[in-house]
Amino acid sequence: MRANPGTSDALTLWVSASDDVDMVVKGTVPRDAPLDHRRLSDRQMDWLKKLEEGGRIETQFNWAFFTAGDSREPELAGIAVAALGSLFSVLVCLVLAFPLGVMTAIYLEEFAPRNRWTGFIEVNINNLAAVPSIDFGLLGLAVFLNIFNLPRSAPLVGGMVLALMTLPTIIIAGRAAIKAVPPSIREAALAIGASPVQTVFHHVLPLAMPGVLTGTIIGTARALAETAPLLMIGMVAFVADLPASVFDPATALPVQIFLWADIPERAFAERTAAAILVLLLFTCLMNLTAVLLRKKFEIRW
Repeated sequence: MRANPGTSDALTLWVSASDDVDMVVKGTVPRDAPLDHRRLSDRQMDWLKKLEEGGRIETQFNWAFFTAGDSREPELAGIAVAALGSLFSVLVCLVLAFPLGVMTAIYLEEFAPRNRWTGFIEVNINNLAAVPSIDFGLLGLAVFLNIFNLPRSAPLVGGMVLALMTLPTIIIAGRAAIKAVPPSIREAALAIGASPVQTVFHHVLPLAMPGVLTGTIIGTARALAETAPLLMIGMVAFVADLPASVFDPATALPVQIFLWADIPERAFAERTAAAILVLLLFTCLMNLTAVLLRKKFEIRW
């Protein structure tokens, strides 16, 4: 909502109204509420009424919500820093987890000998997929911050922690997709002189890639909505400036929602709800992408 204090013979200037005015105009706070139940005085309520009668109060879509950083003033707070922090963290997560997860799945499924050691590794990978996410945050706090002294509150560390959490999901999905490729594909490739490595990378992996990508996107969507591990590595700082790289301080969208939900000021409830909708939209888009990729590249044997 914006208020226009200008006159007809002066320069017209629109400014943002305070959250107290916003709640009164939208009916969150009744106009006839007692003085101790509203933050606007009787005199301010009279000024607000005159501005409305003069057409100087106007409600508009708050585009600044998507371009501004966090603020202690609800009418100025936005999710740009949190959205960029989540984007950088997810990119770091994908760069680290996707190639390592796919290579691990290929090795375990195609080349690893069947013995107690590989069995031990497989059991632990399956167990890691069920470990609570806060444990990965504790691991990141102990190793990445306390041992390697990486920057606190940086998307780089957040992405590394999310990569650890996403890696078991990618490995399990990759192994399932590789195992689903018929043995006849491998036998035909080997019969015409292809080496085992060529068989895997030229024939098996391209056919398994839809399943691998589906598991990767689903795992990344889960990582995008995680809060606990990011809280443990310090991505709860008040950051108003947009991060320029993965080394700059930032927060993440789930963490921003957590922080706003914990603020007792009523005006932050709308910001919290809007940020939840944005996060839900991102998650739905990623899951929809996984479904479309599987539909487009799926091969029925």
